[in-house]
Amino acid sequence: MRSTPTRLRAGSSTADQLTVRRHNLSVVLSHLRDRGPRSRARLAEETGLNKATVSSLVAELVERGLVREGEVERATVGRPGQSIQLDGDHVVAVGAEINIDYLSVLVLSLRGSVLAEKRLALDTANVEPALVLSRLGRLLGTVLRGLAKSDIRPVGLTIAVPGLVEVDTGVLRVAPNLGWADVAVVAEIRRLLGDPPYPVLLDNEANLAALAEIEAQGPERSADLILLTGAAGVGGGVVAGGQLLRGAFGFAGEVGHMRVRSGGPFCGCGRQGCWEAVVGLNALLTAAASEHDPVRDPSLDVEQRLAEIGSRARSGDERVLSAIAEIDHWLAVGAGILVNVFNPQLLVLGGYFAALQPWIAGSLRDELRRHVFAADAGGTRVAFSTLGFSGSLRGGASQVLDRVFQDPTLVEPIGGDRVAHEDVAQEETV
Repeated sequence: MRSTPTRLRAGSSTADQLTVRRHNLSVVLSHLRDRGPRSRARLAEETGLNKATVSSLVAELVERGLVREGEVERATVGRPGQSIQLDGDHVVAVGAEINIDYLSVLVLSLRGSVLAEKRLALDTANVEPALVLSRLGRLLGTVLRGLAKSDIRPVGLTIAVPGLVEVDTGVLRVAPNLGWADVAVVAEIRRLLGDPPYPVLLDNEANLAALAEIEAQGPERSADLILLTGAAGVGGGVVAGGQLLRGAFGFAGEVGHMRVRSGGPFCGCGRQGCWEAVVGLNALLTAAASEHDPVRDPSLDVEQRLAEIGSRARSGDERVLSAIAEIDHWLAVGAGILVNVFNPQLLVLGGYFAALQPWIAGSLRDELRRHVFAADAGGTRVAFSTLGFSGSLRGGASQVLDRVFQDPTLVEPIGGDRVAHEDVAQEETV
């Protein structure tokens, strides 16, 4: 949807003028993100702002390291103009994740390209929270020092965790699979990083992965989708009408604790019959391999272990294929419940579920139809994420960048000099 430039009447207050300035900076920056490089003249024509105002806005965005001049834009009429494009070299957002088997960090540029990604295999469920956060702090420190050497500025950090989160306080209230309760994640990470001058946020990993899936779909994105993340636990991000459903108190999406069978293995929450106890990664690995098999070693990278499972499945290993078939069945049972409740356009399977696509795609779609009351699964399509185990990281970093696109003045000018606005009021007054 095209953003509408804001204009002021003569005599408006300075505060109003600055509000308009911030809004119009957002219009230009968002337009470049959505439409690609544009000359100043095209920006003026397409946004409805006058040329003098666009030139002033572009100059400020350049000073803040958000845009830069690109190639000459050839025009059929008139003099060609220098194109303006997003600057991917100065401003970045950082996503981090604490999961059951690993810690990870990703750096996303303003253009949406991944500049760095690191993952550390770690059996977090058997390590004290303070030590896990210390390890994450060191991993972040390594990445942030690399950015500083290249004169790249982070504008925010979002940490993804598999549990119930108080977004406003940055406290992880409970994460059964980690065995954590009431951990002040944000406060501790800020302390470990030396109280950085940018926001540090905390959110549920499935919610962030759902936001990343929306972005990955591009302009034709589905307004209603459910993203299921497969790891040791199972998280769900529900998007309805283009908005992430967080619930009244922010705890929505804990689909892994739906009870789908009587008895069965115990869940990390202490109950039996939870969905994630029968379709989580641990359920697959336990059924597919013996106790001392390397694929069950949490100190090994999760993608390496899944690659070995895939190799065995392709070679016809009956134990592995039987384990995958069991996951497929229970995945359809739980997914059917969610589709009956929400009737999304799209059901996206991420995390380790995506690695099983060659063996479950067709059968899952067929079995889902048997568990959904409406004909043809209510029209819901099944898709597999292409983001691998980076979905939550990308979603977290994108959340930070969205704040910048909404208010570019959150980014200080390069060198710290304040941008002067004395000539702006007249340009933007009608």
